[in-house]
Amino acid sequence: MKDNCEAVPPVAKWFQNGFHRFLKPYLRRHFHAIAIERESRCGAAVCCDGPLIVYGNHPSWWDPMVAHFLNLTLFPGRQFRAPIAAEALAHYKVLAKLGFYGVQMDSVAGTARFLKQSNQILDSSTSSIWMTPEGRFADARDHREKLMPGLAHLCSRRSDGWVLPLALEYVFWDERLPVCLARLGVPIRISDHASLLKPQWNDQLQQSLRENQFRLAELAIARSSDPFDNLLMGKRGAGGVYEWTRRMKSLVTGNKFRSEHGSQFK
Repeated sequence: MKDNCEAVPPVAKWFQNGFHRFLKPYLRRHFHAIAIERESRCGAAVCCDGPLIVYGNHPSWWDPMVAHFLNLTLFPGRQFRAPIAAEALAHYKVLAKLGFYGVQMDSVAGTARFLKQSNQILDSSTSSIWMTPEGRFADARDHREKLMPGLAHLCSRRSDGWVLPLALEYVFWDERLPVCLARLGVPIRISDHASLLKPQWNDQLQQSLRENQFRLAELAIARSSDPFDNLLMGKRGAGGVYEWTRRMKSLVTGNKFRSEHGSQFK
């Protein structure tokens, strides 16, 4: 019989479905686009059997919402789960209904609870855990810090499933609103690395994530949308009074109105 104090909070499907209906319009209002590098997207197709861990860098407050959106879009059959600081979950209890579960990694007991809950989630072949093992907000180009050991510990204890690196950047290109760029790294099948010890797992995970971030950074610097699939088209143009003025001028002059300023994600 499972210890109730260790049980992962259940996800309220009706509540999560309502959140998903809110999520896309909300993201459209705040981003020009959310796009994934096209070639890396095959990683989502490869990781189709067994549980999945997606781990990424942590550049922004937006990361949990973007993760929820990416899970819904790229892995529609998987239930989203994500560890979050127990203090934050206590303050925002509604997040438990959306798949978040509290962790305290600053103690042996907290780490043990994280491992037990995460393994419980990963015992389902249709689950996915999204985590940010940097453990802090960090610039997308800052690769100095080592990853926290919890993810490596979890991988070293499992014999099935996949681990998938995710790089995120939020960039301002030609439009008023930012673009969220994502790139998936090479999928890691856990069973192929059964001999790795925890320190070796940490090195493998760190190298895979940083290499993926470096490749995404090159694409961001190039400022071209060509290598990306746009998963969500958001707002374009300047908005407000200025946008209204431009529309009126186009109407009066008979010229075709063009709200966007650049050619990216048309």
